[in-house]
Amino acid sequence: MPDSILRRNFKRVVLKLSGEALREPGSHDNISPEIVERMAEQVKLAHQAGIEIGVVVGGGNFWRGISASNRGMERATADYMGMLATVMNSLALQSMLEDMGVPTRVQTAIEMKNVAEPFIRRVAMRHLELGRVVIFGAGTGNPFFSTDTTAALRASEVGADVVLKGTKVDGVYDADPVQNKDAKRYEKVTFQECLEKRLKVFDSTAFSLCMDNNTPIIVFDMTVEDNIRKALIGEPIGTLVTSEDTD
Repeated sequence: MPDSILRRNFKRVVLKLSGEALREPGSHDNISPEIVERMAEQVKLAHQAGIEIGVVVGGGNFWRGISASNRGMERATADYMGMLATVMNSLALQSMLEDMGVPTRVQTAIEMKNVAEPFIRRVAMRHLELGRVVIFGAGTGNPFFSTDTTAALRASEVGADVVLKGTKVDGVYDADPVQNKDAKRYEKVTFQECLEKRLKVFDSTAFSLCMDNNTPIIVFDMTVEDNIRKALIGEPIGTLVTSEDTD
């Protein structure tokens, strides 16, 4: 286990953000500029600390492909629509970061030359090396895969130290904390323990990618003020999921 993981001293990270979190609760607007600004400000502060940052944003504030599929839409089409939703969120975050003086590139798995670069692994890595934030849009470019899988895949491809998953809960629990007030939160847990105890971290494909490629995951609550910055710079928040027991 690299010392950087034990210390949470990261050089390069992939940050996974929920698209639904870009919408103000109770609002009819799909994107809240104020929420995007708060997220961008935290990314900016981590960027200024020298962290190389890749970002994957979901599209659930606009469209959830699996939900549309459950209501009768053909699944592949519904998923492609969801991929386009992630591009809109990616462009919104890019615009805010650029306004703050943070050099940013959007790369998409579906080619759309007028608005973004195509995803090219070596180009993405070079952007990161040059201090640019890279936002990965349009999922993996394939239906039936989630943005969790996108984050795990891109992290493996660019050699990220860790995947940071921002959610609405403050880590991984041994039971649903909403339904069980006695649920226990783990500070650290291994991939093997997650499998044995059936702990929900990522979807199965994303989890397998991280486990097979020895990419640690940190699950944290992105709705808490300043938590995105804290996660990016390596402060010990949320739950750390690794291949080995780090005690």
